[in-house]
Amino acid sequence: MKDFKNYYLIGAPPEEVFIALTNPATLQLWTGDPAIMSTEPGSEFSLWEGSIEGKNISFETGKKIVQEWFFGEQEEQSIVTIILHPHKQGTSAELRHTNIPDEAFDDIVDGWNDVYFSSLIDFYED
Repeated sequence: MKDFKNYYLIGAPPEEVFIALTNPATLQLWTGDPAIMSTEPGSEFSLWEGSIEGKNISFETGKKIVQEWFFGEQEEQSIVTIILHPHKQGTSAELRHTNIPDEAFDDIVDGWNDVYFSSLIDFYED
């Protein structure tokens, strides 16, 4: 199991980025696919036609998202924490993803960098 941590600059205030990450209609705007998402702890979510699925653990409106990502049968939960920090250019999003299966690590890191946050950053630059 491996962990990944990175920061991303997004050209919108933390409150807007939080909505973009948690509102199904807004998620669909920047991902291009229908999304299942709720800010109800314990609810399940699905993004990019099911390529990302998991359970929402907790939320701090405008500040923090904690989720469990599903990778099939694994003993330890894979936890994603996104903390939104105000930044002079908008938001600094701090990503921490723990317990990523070794065989999925490179694909997950590429997904975070080249798809997930890249798409979100592009959404606010257009």
